[in-house]
Parts: sequence; structure tokens; C-alpha cells
Amino acid sequence: MKKNVLLNRLLPVDHEATAQLLHRSLVHWYQTHLNLGARYGTSHEPFLLFPQVYEALDPGQAIAARDAERKELLGVCFVHPRETHVSVGIVAIAPDAAAHGVARAMMEQAVELARSSHKPLRLVSSLLNLDSFSLYSRLGFVPHTMYQDMTVEVPAAGLAAHMPPGADRVREARPDEAARLADFEWELQGIRREQDYAFFLRNDVGSWKVWVLESAAGLDGFLVASHHPTFGMFGPGVARDAETAEALLWRALDARRGQSPLFLVQCSATDLIHTLYGWGARNAELHVAQARGPFPEARGIAFPTFLPESA
Repeated sequence: MKKNVLLNRLLPVDHEATAQLLHRSLVHWYQTHLNLGARYGTSHEPFLLFPQVYEALDPGQAIAARDAERKELLGVCFVHPRETHVSVGIVAIAPDAAAHGVARAMMEQAVELARSSHKPLRLVSSLLNLDSFSLYSRLGFVPHTMYQDMTVEVPAAGLAAHMPPGADRVREARPDEAARLADFEWELQGIRREQDYAFFLRNDVGSWKVWVLESAAGLDGFLVASHHPTFGMFGPGVARDAETAEALLWRALDARRGQSPLFLVQCSATDLIHTLYGWGARNAELHVAQARGPFPEARGIAFPTFLPESA
């Protein structure tokens, strides 16, 4: 039986309740299905970063599902309108709202936003969660790229393997390079989102570094890295080839000594993946990029992320 759900916008006053819902939802699902709920800790406070980042990037765009009578927050769906597409970020519902049509109601609103904007809708979802995969399939999403979630425990003294070629030339991006990064992603991946890169380079909410590698011919790749204490993930990023990706990842990992960053690597990048195994990388999960509507043929190597979701 469906709940009586009211859909409206997530507000800054909802941030605390949103963080609590995100934490509760993730702990419940991973504990119930994989006995891994402990990976998300006992506090919701680290999840405050999610609504803060999404609100800074896309004020008023996140969808909230509330109990129509009690106005209690039942679900959230973060939505990102971009130049070339609309992207769906994390979708979470309260455990007691599962199987009541809450997630579908929020996603249908996201689908309508993309349809009215005449843009494709894109997302990256866990392949371990067949419920969400089934929902997206029913709504018309088509999988196109599979990713391995990989993590490396970086020793305090740095990685033991040899530095790959080009890693010594990786630098931090300049504040005025957002358009350049967006143009490069458009060239290789066929999507454009300059406002995301301007956000990372301003570094107002969260803690970000943007690594760049270029040659005499121009830009070869870039990689965003979160340095926030509660969110240690790399991405988004794009590299022209595996060698560039290795150099960018090495530099980003070296800057996170004593920590265990997470990043997504497309499964087809076999040479890169085997190099990463040599650095001590291990697999944590699998994700898949999906699109509702046309998606361009991509070149190079892309690194999606979960905050903000990039697809």
C-alpha cells in the first residue's frame, strides 16, 4: 500500500533531517543485505556534507518526499540540471517507507524535469542494489558503463611502487580553469558541466583539490579529489588515456598519505586496473552508469563520484 506522499523541495532547514535519513537508509540497506552497515558509522553528522554541497551547487533543486499528514521527511532525491543533461544524485528513503512507491514518485519527478528540459537523464547506481536497478530499468534507463569501486590504503610514507611517468608534472588547477576543464570533458565524454568545476575551484563548501596534467599539445586530464575528513573520494575526472590516469591518481593518492581514498574506475580500463592492483588497490563495490535518453559515445577514462553525483 502506497503512503500518502507530498513532493516538494528540500530546504536548508531540512539538512539535519536529510543527514539522519541518509545515514539511516544506508546503514539499514547495507546491514540488511550485506551485513556491512557498520561501514557507515554510528553518527549521521558526516552526512551533513551531502545536503550542504548539493544546496550550494543547485539551490532548491533537490526533491523531498514527505508524509502528507505529519510532514515527516521520507525520502530525498538530489537533481542536477547541467548544460547537456540532467543528473540524478543520491536517492534515499527511510527504511519504513520502502515498498510504498516513495522512490518511484521522486524519480518520476526527475524524469519529468529532464523531459521538459529536452535533455537526457543520467545517473550512477550500485549494482548490488537490485531494487534500485529494477526501478531505473522500469523508468527507461539503459546501462552503458560499469565501474569498479576501488580503494587504496596509502602508507604514511607514500606508495611503495615507482612513480609513473608524468606524475611529477601534475599540478593543482588554477581558479580560472573551470571552462577549460568543462571543454575537455565535452571533447572526450560528450557532456558539459562548467558550474561543477567552478564550484570545486572556489572550494567554499567541502574541501577540494583539482589536479591537472597537460602537455605541449594541451590538457591531457584532470581529477577532482575531496580532502574533507568525512568524504575521501576522487572524482569527477577525465583522462585522455591510461597513462594520464595513472599519473593523476598517483599524485592524488600521494596527497592523501595515511588514508584510504575511494575512486571509481571503468571496468574496461584493464591495464589501469592491473596497475592499481599493483599499488595495493582492492575492490569495494560495483556501480553502473545509466542514461534515460541518448548518451554520447565517450572516449578516454572517466572517474565518476558520489558527491556531487556525476554521470
